[in-house]
Amino acid sequence: MELGLSMNKQIIIGLSAEGRTDVRFLKSIIQRSFEMIAFECEGQIEVFPVQFIEKERGDFQEAIIKCGQQAVKRGVMVLCVHCDADAKEDSEIFKNKIGPSFSRICNTEGQSVCKILVPIIPVAMTEAWMLSDTELLKSEIGTDKSNAELGIDKFPEYYSDPKECIENAIRISRQNLTRRRRKELTISELYLSVGQQVSLKMLDKLPSYCKFKDSIRHAFRELNYLR
Repeated sequence: MELGLSMNKQIIIGLSAEGRTDVRFLKSIIQRSFEMIAFECEGQIEVFPVQFIEKERGDFQEAIIKCGQQAVKRGVMVLCVHCDADAKEDSEIFKNKIGPSFSRICNTEGQSVCKILVPIIPVAMTEAWMLSDTELLKSEIGTDKSNAELGIDKFPEYYSDPKECIENAIRISRQNLTRRRRKELTISELYLSVGQQVSLKMLDKLPSYCKFKDSIRHAFRELNYLR
């Protein structure tokens, strides 16, 4: 009897995100981040593939509660909730959306809703995380222009609209190409590949990602996987 295999711990993660492009970008980052922090825990932990749980439109709190209910039905143990800060700080999002929603869920009686929650709040938006690894981004765009030439030479969380910044970088990268060599490229084509390849060490430079990692550790503690 192989007792060792039966003693392995497991973690099943769900993701509620603002949009489909956010899902494509974040799923791999979430998976790899949980796997990385699992090494800090005692014993071996199997991290299952992240499950996308679609959020209904309308009131944010009600939508997140319904996501939490769906998470339980699907066996999800930890629900990651993504919401862009849309500002230089995340305080308003925590005050007006994340905090009240998480409080309502945690105060719900019974086990009808997933109560282990991990917020993901990029500053100002998800695309800032894409800018954490500019060499990867330039490789995916297909340019050897400098960061300054492309307008991506600032700290990622300093941009008020990082999505527009990346779209401008794509446009600038193609300005001097001949019509035959110029391939149409949109930012939507970058989310999956950049999300799968972006260095977690580069993301570690962003305070919003570090907060996400701290929340993962808290989730592991709630599961009694981490002291």
